[in-house]
Amino acid sequence: MAGSFPLEHWIRAGMVPEAPRAPGASGSRVSAREAKKKKCIFWGIEVPETLIWHGWELGKEMIRHLTLKNVHEKTQKLSYRCPPTPFFFTVFPQPITLSPGMSITLPIVFRPSEKREYEDSICFVKAEGEFSVTLHAVLPRFHLSFPAALQLPVCAVHSVTETTFLVRNVGGLFTTFAWKTSSPFCMIPDHGMLNPGAEFIVKVVFQPKVAGVHDGAATCWFGDQEKQKRIIQLKAVAKYPYLRVHMTGEEYEGVQPGKFQDVLCFGSVPVGTTVEKCVEIFNLSVVDASCRIKQAKDPLLHAYVFSCDVSHGIVPAKGKLVLHVRFQPQVVGEHSTAYFTITSAGCLPETVLKVVGSCKGPLVSLDQHSVDFEWINLGESLMQTLKISNISDVPAYYQFDIDCKGSVFSLDRPCGVLEGTTTLTLKVTFRPTHPMTYHRRVVCLVHHQEPMYVDFFGTCHSGTAKPTTLQASHLSSYRTNMVRGLTFYPPDILSVMLKDGKLQMDGRGALMLPPEISQDKPPKEYFEPNSMTEYFSDSVSSDLALFPTHVSVSPREYDFGCCVPPHRAEPLPLCVTNHTKGNIIVAWTPRHGSAFLVHPEICDIPPLKSSAFRVLFKPTQVNSLYAAELEGFAFYKVMRHYTNVENDATICPSWCLTVKLRAHTYEADREHFIPQYILDVPKTFPPVVPDTDTYCSMLLLNTSTSLMTFSVNQTACPSVLVKPSSGHIIPGGHQIFFLSTHPVNTVPQQHILPLQLNSYPGYTKEISLQSCGESLLLLLEGEGNLYFKPLYIGTSSTRMYTIKNCTRLPMIFTWKIHQSDSKILSVSPTTGILQPYEAMAQAWTFTPDEETKYLLRAMVFVRWKIPEPVSPKSVCYTLRVVGEGALGTIRAQKRYLDLGNILVGDLQSCNIVLLNDGICSLNYILSVEQLVTGPCDPEEVRSDPLALQLDHSRGTIPARSKAFVGITVRPARRMHYTWSIKYALCTPTDHVSTKEEQQPLCCIIATGIYPTLCITDACSAGSANNISKLHLWRLFSLETLNEYLERDPTPGELTYRVPTKHSTCLIPPVYTPLLLDFNFGSAPVGSEPALVMLLLENKGVMPVDWAFLFPSDQKMDMELWAEDIEFSPQELHQMRIQDNQLFSVSPKSGTLLPGQEKSVQLSHRHDFIGTDRLPVLLKVSYGHEILLTFIGVTVEHDQRYVHFASTKHLFTPIAIGGSRPPIQIYELYNGGSMPVMFEVQLDNLMKIQEENFQHPVFVCLTPRGEIPPGKTGHIEWVFSPLEAKTYSVDVPIHILGGESALITFQGVGYNPNAVGEATTSSEALSPSIFSGPNKLIVSGQVATLSHHRICFGNIPDCTKASRLVFLNNISESKAVVFAWQISPCKDKRVLQIAPESGVVQPGESIPCFITLGPTGSPSLCSTDLVCEVYIQESLVQYERDLQEWQKEKERQAVEFTITEKDLGTKSKPMPPAVRLSDSAETENLPESSAVIRTYKTLPPIKSHPKPSQPSGPLERRLLLGKDTSRVWVKPEHPKPMLLHLDVSARSHAIEDFLRNFALEFPKYFLSRPFSTQPSESEFVDWSRYRDRMDMEPKRMSLAAASKQELQMVTDILTSVIRGLLENAQFHDAVRRSQDQPIPYFSQFRSAKSAELHNRRQCSTIPSRVSASSDLYLGKDGEKKEMSQETSPSDLLQCWEIFHHKQLSERKEMISRQPAVGNLVELVLENTLQNILIEASRGEVVLTARPRVIALPPSPSRSSNLNPLTTPQQSS
Repeated sequence: MAGSFPLEHWIRAGMVPEAPRAPGASGSRVSAREAKKKKCIFWGIEVPETLIWHGWELGKEMIRHLTLKNVHEKTQKLSYRCPPTPFFFTVFPQPITLSPGMSITLPIVFRPSEKREYEDSICFVKAEGEFSVTLHAVLPRFHLSFPAALQLPVCAVHSVTETTFLVRNVGGLFTTFAWKTSSPFCMIPDHGMLNPGAEFIVKVVFQPKVAGVHDGAATCWFGDQEKQKRIIQLKAVAKYPYLRVHMTGEEYEGVQPGKFQDVLCFGSVPVGTTVEKCVEIFNLSVVDASCRIKQAKDPLLHAYVFSCDVSHGIVPAKGKLVLHVRFQPQVVGEHSTAYFTITSAGCLPETVLKVVGSCKGPLVSLDQHSVDFEWINLGESLMQTLKISNISDVPAYYQFDIDCKGSVFSLDRPCGVLEGTTTLTLKVTFRPTHPMTYHRRVVCLVHHQEPMYVDFFGTCHSGTAKPTTLQASHLSSYRTNMVRGLTFYPPDILSVMLKDGKLQMDGRGALMLPPEISQDKPPKEYFEPNSMTEYFSDSVSSDLALFPTHVSVSPREYDFGCCVPPHRAEPLPLCVTNHTKGNIIVAWTPRHGSAFLVHPEICDIPPLKSSAFRVLFKPTQVNSLYAAELEGFAFYKVMRHYTNVENDATICPSWCLTVKLRAHTYEADREHFIPQYILDVPKTFPPVVPDTDTYCSMLLLNTSTSLMTFSVNQTACPSVLVKPSSGHIIPGGHQIFFLSTHPVNTVPQQHILPLQLNSYPGYTKEISLQSCGESLLLLLEGEGNLYFKPLYIGTSSTRMYTIKNCTRLPMIFTWKIHQSDSKILSVSPTTGILQPYEAMAQAWTFTPDEETKYLLRAMVFVRWKIPEPVSPKSVCYTLRVVGEGALGTIRAQKRYLDLGNILVGDLQSCNIVLLNDGICSLNYILSVEQLVTGPCDPEEVRSDPLALQLDHSRGTIPARSKAFVGITVRPARRMHYTWSIKYALCTPTDHVSTKEEQQPLCCIIATGIYPTLCITDACSAGSANNISKLHLWRLFSLETLNEYLERDPTPGELTYRVPTKHSTCLIPPVYTPLLLDFNFGSAPVGSEPALVMLLLENKGVMPVDWAFLFPSDQKMDMELWAEDIEFSPQELHQMRIQDNQLFSVSPKSGTLLPGQEKSVQLSHRHDFIGTDRLPVLLKVSYGHEILLTFIGVTVEHDQRYVHFASTKHLFTPIAIGGSRPPIQIYELYNGGSMPVMFEVQLDNLMKIQEENFQHPVFVCLTPRGEIPPGKTGHIEWVFSPLEAKTYSVDVPIHILGGESALITFQGVGYNPNAVGEATTSSEALSPSIFSGPNKLIVSGQVATLSHHRICFGNIPDCTKASRLVFLNNISESKAVVFAWQISPCKDKRVLQIAPESGVVQPGESIPCFITLGPTGSPSLCSTDLVCEVYIQESLVQYERDLQEWQKEKERQAVEFTITEKDLGTKSKPMPPAVRLSDSAETENLPESSAVIRTYKTLPPIKSHPKPSQPSGPLERRLLLGKDTSRVWVKPEHPKPMLLHLDVSARSHAIEDFLRNFALEFPKYFLSRPFSTQPSESEFVDWSRYRDRMDMEPKRMSLAAASKQELQMVTDILTSVIRGLLENAQFHDAVRRSQDQPIPYFSQFRSAKSAELHNRRQCSTIPSRVSASSDLYLGKDGEKKEMSQETSPSDLLQCWEIFHHKQLSERKEMISRQPAVGNLVELVLENTLQNILIEASRGEVVLTARPRVIALPPSPSRSSNLNPLTTPQQSS
C-alpha cells in the first residue's frame, strides 16, 4: 500500500521562496481558500495547522494533500512517522530533503469504518525537534462560527455606536438563525438563513441610556428541529459627555486666561455691519458628543441680531467644534443680549452661551450753530465756512435739507458721506436777491443720528433800502420774545409799547410784560427743543407745532403730474397767510432757468390777511422728471429801513417759506426711468414706552445717473410719519428720511409704507416696519420663591438668584428689604441696570441669628432707564424667601487613628472622615496640637514645625453628610508623635477661633522611624577561625557600628537616600561622620581566605534595603575620553584590590523584612603580601551611610608578626581608694606562621610611677611571653589609679624578629562615692554580645553551642560559679567528637569544664558545665574557650589509614635490597609498592579525650613535604634512589571545627564585694581549701608586682622619707583626723557600733583558729569534771555534806544533761568545718546538674504544675502541732 506511491512524484518546484519566519508564525494568505487554512512555520518548514476532511462517505477513500514548504534560506532535512490509527495512512516514511523555496505534497488517505468523527496526527522529525499536523475528519453538523466576545467602542449616553463581526456557517448543513439580545444592544439583522460555507456581516448597535460598563450577551439560535445556541459576549462602556465653551481671540474683563467662559462679547459694533466671532465647544470626555445649538426665542417679530451657522453637530472626543456667531445690530445705542443653549443628546445638563453686544453709530456735530453773513449789497455774494465732524469710527451719511439751486443760501456739498473720525469744511454762499434781512433755519439730517439745526442769516442793502443788520443777539432776543408772544407785533408797535411802559426789557435784552400785567408770573424763557421733536413738529408733517406760525404757505408740497409739452400745466395757486398784526412783505427767490416760476415775486400782505401766488410749470424737455423747492422770505414791512427800528430788542428776522414741487413729462405710452437705488431701512422701530413717539432713519441712495423723485403716501399708513414725504435725489446722491410712530399699547403693529419712485405707480416700494410699546416686565426665578437650606446660627449662606428683563428697553431695578430683616437677609447688588433681555444673578445672603424657621419677603422695584428728568413710574415684584436656623456638631468617624510607623522625612497621606449628623451645613476651622515624646530635648522639639499638615483647615460639611480632610504626615524625628485635632464652628468671615470655642475631634498618632539594621551575631572561618568571637567584634568594631546604627542619620547621610552611582572619581566623596575599620586580621600568604559571617537583623518595623558599595559601585559609567588616565597611588591600590577581588561580600545587597535575618559573608584573600585597605560604603536606604575600611594583612611564611588591631587600649575604669585593683588582660594575636616572642618595655611605667609619688599606676605582670602561631597571647596588667582622672602611657611592645608597636594604654579612675562602683562595674561587664544561641552556621558545621558567651558578672574572689552550655549535634546522620581546649595555664586552674570531651550522637545535645573557681585575687577574667569538633567517621578512617601507614613504615624499615650482580639466580625480593613519607607535623590531642588520646594529631594532608620542612633520617633513606612519584604520604589528622565560647567575669575582694554588692553576697558559697597553706592571694602584694617588673626599690618607711614627704603626710593626717572629729555622722556611727553585738562569721575563720577553738571545746568538759571532783573532794568537811545532799540518781541525771550538751556543741563544730561545707555544696551542685540534664533530655518537666495531695490529719501530727505542747512534754 505504501510502496505503490513513489515519493519523487510528489516533489515539485515551489513558488518564489519567502523570507524566513519565526516558528509558530502564520503563513501568507494567497487566496480566499488558502486564507481559511491556518498555517504554521516550524524551524523553516511551513505546514497547515490542521487537515480537515469534509463530506466523506463510508466505504470510500478520501485523499487530502499535505504540503510542506521550505521557507528557510538553507536546505532542510526531515522525516516523518505515519499516523498511529489505521484510518489515516500515507506513503512509507522516507527521508525528505527540501531546498530553499521547494515544497512537497504528501497524500493523506482517509478510510472511515463508521459514521463518526476521527482525529489523528502525523509527526515530522527534524534535528531541532518534532512537530505534528492534526488530521481531522468531521461530520456535517449545524455550526456557526463567530467571535466569543466583542468589544464595542466607547459611546456617549443617548448616542449610538456600532460595530460589525463576521458570522460563518462552518457546518455542512443549511441553517436558519435568530438573535436574541437585551437592551441597550441590538443586532441587525436579527434573523436570517445561511448556506453551508456562507458568511454574512452582523451589525451590533449600542445605544445606552445610562453611563457605566455594560456587559450583555447575545444568543444566536440556529439549527433545524433541535435548536442550538451560541452566545457572544458584548462589552461596551457608556460615558456622559462633558461640553465646555471657550471663546477664541481676546480675553475679556473678569475672565482669567486659559479658563473656560460662557460669555461671548462682541463689544460695540457699527450699525448695519456684521461681525463674526468663533466659539469653541470643547468635549472633555472620551466619547463623541452630539449637540444641538438653539437660540432662545425672541417674543418680538423681528429678525435676530445674533445668528449661528450651526444648529447641530458632533464634537469629537477630546476635541472641539467651532461655532461662527454673527452679530448685525440695527439700532444705534441698543445693547443686545441673546442666549444660545448647547444641548447634548438625551437632554443632559445643557451649556448656556451668553452673547452680548452693542450698536454704535456715527457721532456727527457742527462746529457752529449759526452762520452770520452780516450785510452785503444787492447783487453781491459772500461765502462762509461751516465744519462738520464725525468723531465716531462709523461712516456717516449727512444731508442738509435745502435746495441750493433755488435758495439764497447754498452749500458746495449739501450731502455726502463723512468717514469715521474726519472733519469736513463746507462752503456756504449767501446771494441775496432783495434788500431785506434773510434768516433760514436749515436742518442737517444724519443717518442713524438725530438731526442738527444751523441758522443761516444775513442782510442785503440796496441804494434805497437799508434794513437793520441782523445779528445773532437779535435771533436770541427774537426767540425769547416769540416764547412770550410778542413777535406777532411789528417792531414799531413794540417800540411804542416799550416807550409807553407796556413792555419792559429783561437783563438779556429781551422784551417782557411788566409784573403788574403778568401778575408776577415769571416770564417765559426759550429752551432749545429736541431736534427730532422740532423736526417733526412743524405743523405740516404733523398737527403739532412747537411755536405759533407767523406766516404760512399752502400747499407745502405739490405734484403737477404729467405735463407733456406743448400742453401747459395748470398754475398752482399758493396761498400765503399773514398771522401777525403787522404788514409783511413776501419775496420769492427767483430760480433762473428753472421750469417752476412764482408770480408775483414780491407782494405785501396786510395783517391777518392772505395773498395768492401762482406757480407756473414750464418744462423744456419731454420724458423727463422735474423737481424743485421754492424759497420765499416774509418780513415786516417796517423792517425795510433801519431808521424804522428804534430798539434792537424789537427786531424780528424774516420767516422762510418753502414749497416742494415735482412733475414729469413722460408720455402715456412711455415707460419712466427705472430707478436704481439702495434702501437702508430698519425692520423695527426702536422700543419705547407706550404712548411715546419713536423714531428711526431711512437712507435712500440714488445709484443711477439720472434724477430720481420719491413720494410717500402717508394716507396709506397714517400711523407712521415720514419726513420728507416727497422730494428728489440728484444722481449719485442720497436722501435721508426720518420716520416716527406713536405706539399706544404693547401690541406689536405692522406698518406698510408705499414709497413711489420716479412718479410711477409701478415703481412703488412697500416698506415693512414693526413697532411695539414696551411695558415693565421682570421675570423672577422659581416663580418668586427663594429657598435656603437650614443654616448654623451665625453662619451665612449665599445663593445666586436670577432676574431677567423681558423687554427691549433697559430698566433699573432696586431691591428693598424690611429694616427688621436687614441683618438676616441681604442682596448684592441692591440696584443695577438690566439691559434688554438680560438675565442677571444677584447674590442673596441668609444669616440666621436664632434656631427657628424664617419666612421673609423682599421687594424689587423696576423702572425704565429714560433720560428725561421726570422719574417714570415703577413696578414692584415680591420675592418670598424661606430659610431655617439650626445648631449642629461635628464628629470624626474614627476618634483615634494610628498611622503606625512612618519613615522620617517620608510622606504618608490619609483622610479623616468628618461626619455632620445635623440638618444644616457647618463651617469649621481645624487646629492641630502636636506632642512629641521620646528621648529628646523638650525645648528643641517644641520649636519644631508641625509634622502634620492638613489639606485644608477650613471647610464646610453639608447636612447629613461627611467630608474628607486629607492629612499629610512627615515626621522629622525618630520619635512618637501625637496630634490632637480640634475644631471650631465659625462663620465665613471668622478668621481666628479661640481655644475656648474649640472642641476635640480626633487624635492621630504616628511614630517616626528610620530603617533599623543591626548585627546580632558574627563568626569567623578559614584563616580567621582561631579568632574568638569577642575579639572578632573588636576587630570589626561591631559594637560601635550597632550603637551608631541606633542613632538618627545625619543630613549628609541622606544626600543620596538610596544607593546611587553619583561619583565621577575612583574615590567617592564621604558624607558620613562615622568611619569604621573592618579588620580581617592577618595570615601568611597563600593561606585560605579569612571568612567572616555577619548576621544582619532588622529589628525595626519596616523593610530595610541595605547594600555594601565598593568604590566601583559608586562611580558613574563614563565615556573613555572622559576618564582620567592619571591615577594616584591610593587609586592604584584600590584598583588592584578590586581587580583581584581580594575583598568580597556575598550578598552585596538585599532587603530585610521586619524581624528577618540575613547572613552576609565577608572574605579576604591572602594572595599578596602587605596590607590591603579598601573603603566600602554600607548604605542603608533612607538611613545611615557608614564608610567601612576593609583591612587585611598578609605576611610571609617565615615572618614573625603580631597583629595589633588598634594602637590604643582602654582599661576598665577602676575606683580610687581600693586596696586590691583587679588584674586586666591585653590580648596579642599572632597572625603569622611562626611563634612570636614579645617583650614589654617598662620605662614609661616608671615615669608614671614617679609622677604619682612612687605609686604603681600601671603594672605589667607578664612583660614577656611567647605566642604560638594563630593563637592569642595575654599580657596581664594592673591599673591602680590615685585620682579620679584619666591616665595615659605609651608602652613599646617589642616583637623579637618582627616589627614593634607603640601602644597607648589609658585608664580612668573614678570616685565611687560620686558615681557608684556597682553601676560602673555592671556597665563594664555589660555583654556587648548578648548571650543567646548561635544563629550563624558556617558551611560544613555539624555542631553548635547554645551560647557563645558566658558572663559570670561580679563575683567574690574566693567563690566559684557554674554555668550550663549545651553542645548540639545538628547533623542528622553523623556523630561528632568534641574536646575542650583551655590555653593559658592559669585558666586551667580557674576554669573547669565537665565533660572535657565526648561523643555526641546525631541530633543529640550534651550539657557542658563551665565552673569558674576561686581566682585567688581580684581580676577581670576574659577567656576564650575553644571546643574542637570532629566527625567521628573521619577519625575512624584516619586511625585505619594511620595503622596501615605505620605497618608499611615498619616493613620498609627492616626491608633491604641486594644489589650484587652475581646473585641473579636467586629470587629478588619484590620492591615495595610505595614509599613512605613522614613529613607531616604532629600535634597532640588533649589527654582527657578518651577516644583519641592514643593518637597524635596530624597536620593537614600534603602531596609532598614542603622545602622548608626536610624529612627525617628514615624518610630520607627511603626516598633515596626511588621513584618520587610513588610516595605514600603519612595520613594527616582531620581538621577540627572550632567553636568559641567567651567566658568573662570580674572577681572582687570580699571587703570590696560586701561594700558594693552586699545584697548579692548570700548567693555565693565561699569555698575554703583544706590545706593550711596560705592562698595565693595572700602573697599578691605590691612587692610582688615590683618583682614582676624586675624592680627592687626599698620598702617605703617614714624613716627613709624626706622632710617634704614627712610634712605632706603630717598635713594629710591632720586634715583627716580633724575632719573625723568634726563630723557628726562619724560620731553617730561610732556610737551605734558600740551598741550593736559583735558579728561572728565562721566562714571568715582561718583553719588555725578553727582548730584551736575545737581543741578548747574538747578540753572544756574534762576540765569541768575535774573541777567538780576537786570541788567535792578537796574539802573534807563539805564532802560529807554534799554526799548527804546529793543522791546517785541526781548525779547521773546531771551527767546526761552535760553529755547531751557536749554532743550538740561537737555537731555544731563539725558542721562549721570547710570540708563539710564543700561537701554539701558539691551534693547540691550535682543534684541541680542532674535535674538540668534530665530536663534537657525530657525526663522531667520543670514547668509542670505541682501536684497537691491532701491527706487526713493524724492524731499524732495534730498533737505535735499543738502550740501549747512543749518539747519536753511531747518527748
